[in-house]
Amino acid sequence: MNLLLIAGLLSGSCSTRQHAQYQLDSAFIDQQLQQAVSQYKVMMDKVPDDRLPKSYRAGDDRLITSGSGSWTSGFYPGTLLLLYEFSGDASLLAEAKEKLRLLEKEQHNRGTHDLGFMLYCSFGPALALTGDTSYRSVLLTGAESLISRFDPEVGCIKSWDHNGDKWKFPVIIDNMMNLEYLSWASKESGQEKYLDIALKHANTTMKNHFRPNHSSWHVVDYDPETGAVRGKQTHQGAADESAWARGQAWGLYGYTMMYRETQEKQYLIQAQHIADFLLRHPNLPEDGIPYWDFDAPGIPDTYRDASAGAIMASALLELSRLSGGGKSGEYRKAAEKMIRSLSSEQYKAPIGENGGFLLLHGVGHLPGNSEIDVPLTYADYYYVEALSRYKKWFLAN
Repeated sequence: MNLLLIAGLLSGSCSTRQHAQYQLDSAFIDQQLQQAVSQYKVMMDKVPDDRLPKSYRAGDDRLITSGSGSWTSGFYPGTLLLLYEFSGDASLLAEAKEKLRLLEKEQHNRGTHDLGFMLYCSFGPALALTGDTSYRSVLLTGAESLISRFDPEVGCIKSWDHNGDKWKFPVIIDNMMNLEYLSWASKESGQEKYLDIALKHANTTMKNHFRPNHSSWHVVDYDPETGAVRGKQTHQGAADESAWARGQAWGLYGYTMMYRETQEKQYLIQAQHIADFLLRHPNLPEDGIPYWDFDAPGIPDTYRDASAGAIMASALLELSRLSGGGKSGEYRKAAEKMIRSLSSEQYKAPIGENGGFLLLHGVGHLPGNSEIDVPLTYADYYYVEALSRYKKWFLAN
């Protein structure tokens, strides 16, 4: 989630170009966003006051929810705020504010690395859109909680505290998504320590998480006493050596963002390497929406993951803006294809169905038999973010 995007402060724009050169026009993008507003109003009527939506089970028309401590808890209010920014519909803002009250206590949660998702994707846009300084306080306290998990010997923020018999200091590729939060905290507080930690984490991850072909392992386990790598695994993918799709998307998004925040060329090169691996992979389907793992057994007769497709689309739009020459156009066109695919009836639910979620066919953790071929709250978030980015960056007057 890009707070500067929502605040409208990003420098540089493609807005002076002719809209005709883009595959997606204003009418199409606005239609998808307006339909998202309508669908989320359906969801608003279903979500209990003290819960947050995670997924939906069609068999018994059941909305799957969580408390505020879930890693997914920030995506519902975050999506509402993106849609409020587009529509100006006050009911969306009111619902988001109610859910932020549930989330507020997570600023003190030092038992999770997921505070970027939980707090920055929710309180970040809330601060940008409302100017309420209480949200700033929550964010800065949460950033302090997040960096409490950093180990200078390892050079990373610890991901999981569980399975101590299996891992000593596990770091997952998803953790890259925290670093925008820390970059914001440095700029907002004037304290360099947050960005310093983000840089160390990004550099350590770049050194140890990626294979020669630029695909990523899911988990790298470190020895906290020495900083040495103990093992590399792909916990949620098809096999340790496979390219789990959502993990690749997190890496793409994370290093694209790190280049935007720092202008350090190594991060742009890394993001482009990841993008090229994904877009040129022989197992990437024609419609651009990946299988749940690029090396999944049974391709093409296996599950797609709309959440990975949405994250990739949003990241590729930004990478297009940051890249020069032919790569810029290649990444934009790939993102456009993904957005159009996700907006089709193959992946997007009719209004009033799917428990109020936008997208179908998400995969959470297939090896764990969890959330297979279902809607996922983070899939919706990154899909709406991609639509919003496209509107602002490529269609703005």
